[in-house]
Amino acid sequence: MSSFSGKTYWIIGASEGLGHALAKTLSRQGARLILSARNADRLAEICDTLPNAQSVPFDVTDLDAVRRAAVEVAEVDGLVYNAGAYEPMRTADWDTEAVLSMTDVNYTGALRVLGETVPDFVRSGRGDITLIGSLSGYRGLPGAVGYAASKAALISLAETMRFDLAGTGVTVRIVNPGFIKTRLTEKNDFKMPMIMTPEDAAERVAKAMSRRRFRTDFPAPFSWGIRLLDYLPDLLVYREK
Repeated sequence: MSSFSGKTYWIIGASEGLGHALAKTLSRQGARLILSARNADRLAEICDTLPNAQSVPFDVTDLDAVRRAAVEVAEVDGLVYNAGAYEPMRTADWDTEAVLSMTDVNYTGALRVLGETVPDFVRSGRGDITLIGSLSGYRGLPGAVGYAASKAALISLAETMRFDLAGTGVTVRIVNPGFIKTRLTEKNDFKMPMIMTPEDAAERVAKAMSRRRFRTDFPAPFSWGIRLLDYLPDLLVYREK
């Protein structure tokens, strides 16, 4: 029997890409699902194809909507925050509205959702929280204004929560994928090393969720290379061309 069998998971950002693939993966393993995103029609289509799946559409940038959704969802065993926005952008091409939009979905949206769910997890002495970050959150990268910074904030948030919730019965983990073939990465005009299908990435996320391990980065060895950048001197990383 799967570790997900009979448990209820709330996946936020479930209408496309990794979130949709993860919903299918967890469903195959016996989980009950609550699926959220902004696109109500798309969620309804997905729920029609999955047993024991319920649609709760809302916008993570709207606090009142988040609060209403949390009341509707009520008690769950686990939460996956996968909502994401991405626009490739270099600093010289700064677009404030786009940067704020990415930050609001990728990071501030998580704060809204967690604010409505973590207290209940703590009170009940159990719960499972998976935050979907990105390898780009480990180092400021070219053309990633807004996106990389928001993912770095999400990683830092997960680290703090893991410390603070130790011993409460609430498990917190961060999962940082590399490139996944989705409508977001289709915006890139550069070669994306070791790009994965959403299905492959979903299997890796589900595997991470079946363990208590805090941090999962993939794919290797691409993830190793990204982490190695942290150990290189700034003189090499930021050398003038």
